[in-house]
Amino acid sequence: MTPDETGALVLALLAAGAVAAAWGWTPAGRSIWPPASLAVLAAALATAVPAELEGETPVAVGVALAGLLAIAGGGPVTAWVFAFVDRQGGTGAQSMQQAEEVLRGGAWIGGLERAAVAASLMAGWPEGVAISLALKGLGRYPELRNQENTGTAERFIIGTFTSVLWASACAGVVLLAT
Repeated sequence: MTPDETGALVLALLAAGAVAAAWGWTPAGRSIWPPASLAVLAAALATAVPAELEGETPVAVGVALAGLLAIAGGGPVTAWVFAFVDRQGGTGAQSMQQAEEVLRGGAWIGGLERAAVAASLMAGWPEGVAISLALKGLGRYPELRNQENTGTAERFIIGTFTSVLWASACAGVVLLAT
């Protein structure tokens, strides 16, 4: 397989991941599609190493697909991780669910965070990740200081790590292939 063909395969995998991520937002797809989009993203990362996205159009399409996958796919994957964490432990699961009520707007904030992380990494400005995380932490500081609900900080950390790792992997596909 030539590097150009491998580059086309990377674009196809990113597109498939974006479709799987979109299906992950449906009630029926919340348990099936997040792991599928994770597997497709892993395949895209593995394929991106020998690939070459050359020219303005393939790179632009790769950036757009990776950005779409970062934003749309991170939400279902983060929810999937939360479901796994919530299944693991009795009283801890209850406090994690209460924390979800305290951290309102998390899906929107997470999408914006993933957009900022992916964009800053693909633009070659990793400092943007630190700025994004600092803004998120400062914005959530009052909720995180809440001593009544101990699960809030844990949910914030788990969600942030999952979200940033997802966005970084999506950006990594483009960076490896260019």
